[in-house]
Amino acid sequence: MSTFAFFISVLLASIVAGMLGSMLGLGGGIVVVPFLTLAFGINIRLAIGASIIAVVATSSGAASAYVRERMTNLRVAMALEVATVTGALTGAAVGGLISVSLLSIVFGIVLILAAAGMLRRRADHGAAVPPSRLADKLRLHSAYYDVQRNEVVKYRVTHVPAGAVMMYVAGAASGLLGIGGGVFKVPAMDLAMRLPVKVSSTTSNFMIGVTAAASAAVYFGRGDIDPLIAGPVAVGTLLGARAGARLLPKLSGGLVRILFVIVLVLVGLEMLRQGI
Repeated sequence: MSTFAFFISVLLASIVAGMLGSMLGLGGGIVVVPFLTLAFGINIRLAIGASIIAVVATSSGAASAYVRERMTNLRVAMALEVATVTGALTGAAVGGLISVSLLSIVFGIVLILAAAGMLRRRADHGAAVPPSRLADKLRLHSAYYDVQRNEVVKYRVTHVPAGAVMMYVAGAASGLLGIGGGVFKVPAMDLAMRLPVKVSSTTSNFMIGVTAAASAAVYFGRGDIDPLIAGPVAVGTLLGARAGARLLPKLSGGLVRILFVIVLVLVGLEMLRQGI
């Protein structure tokens, strides 16, 4: 394949990845990494390095729109960012010590576990949210206007310490696998902390850029970021992220959750097959 054909193929795939990543709060890496490794045979370490750059682009492209629409819970994001950045540095450091096949298997398991968690997801208007003194003290409770439902959705936050632990794991997954950590961030906020699924996705999208930036320096220092690969990936994901940011407010929470699960299961199974 010529360089031009490679550039266009990666660009188009990255646009789709950026759109999915911005809508689901996953960063686009769950599509970019398997595409580069499976379609082009690129070493997974270089694919993850490109994905780390893509995650920063996805977050930058969509986060401002979500903040402007007040769907992102900035207080939750800031409260949890320390844990997720610490995890990202841990994961990035460990990533260089793991074999390519094992890394692929870990990638697949992470995605399938995240999908299983979302399948057990409570309904948006389900059981009452347990009280949390810490959430009250930090004023994490909020509300947003849901365009699809044409109403203001008020919600309360709970289980902040449990969310922080899961955010550390999410950060480690980001640094280790180059996926932005959204596969853990979204379930952590959606299941443990009881944020609505759209708020979980948009808040995750806001956080993943910082998390990825923390681990990008480690990958760059190891020589795992190739500009010829990372360039079209970053441009494509940025374009896709902007499109996804316009589309998400019009989708139902249930549809967002279904898309999340489908993408994770399909990609996770394929990466497991490749690793084994």
